[in-house]
Amino acid sequence: MEKIVYQLVTERLILRPWRESDADALYKYAKDPAIGQAAGWPPHTSVENSLEIIRTVFAAPETYAVVLKETGEPVGSAGIMCGDGLHSAEMLQGEAEIGYWIGKPYWGQGLIPEAVRCLLQRCFEDLGMTAVWCGYYDGNTKSRRVMDKCGFHFHHTEEGKTSPLGDIRTEHFMRITKEEWETDQIRILPVDTGKKRYLPLLLLGDDPTFLIASYIFD
Repeated sequence: MEKIVYQLVTERLILRPWRESDADALYKYAKDPAIGQAAGWPPHTSVENSLEIIRTVFAAPETYAVVLKETGEPVGSAGIMCGDGLHSAEMLQGEAEIGYWIGKPYWGQGLIPEAVRCLLQRCFEDLGMTAVWCGYYDGNTKSRRVMDKCGFHFHHTEEGKTSPLGDIRTEHFMRITKEEWETDQIRILPVDTGKKRYLPLLLLGDDPTFLIASYIFD
């Protein structure tokens, strides 16, 4: 059976499957210890190491390169994990987990919240999930802010977790249900086409200017 390849598009990003030709770009950002340490994985050691990650870890379903529309360069990764890939025993059948990271030069630009909102839509509208989780290790405040911006709510904390690096950490879990996500949507009417669209409700920290400049409420 032919594998179906999904590509998701946002205002500034293209989320697409990783390609072997992305190895140089992946190594460029994933070699930074500040990236992997927070998420619990080791920095990439070479382009060949990054290529192997693309062929194995990033070959999993629903794992996307976060690509800048403007340049076509992959600058991070985001993915949806279901079933055996889930990190907490409290996650149930029909629920998923989202993971993400982005290269340090792009921190603070709102790109990962943009990607996560897109993946939430895919989870709830396309994959039929009833809830989506995110986890972050104690002290990773940047990741926590992403979850807050995207409507996640604190669920529980698990102590004594062994990270992929082998150290023991405390991990916090956030969760959003389909009903909560639907409540966070707002219906607006594009001025120029007259067609109804659905965009995420503006959350604290969003810049409303570019989101609603050409829209009026219906």
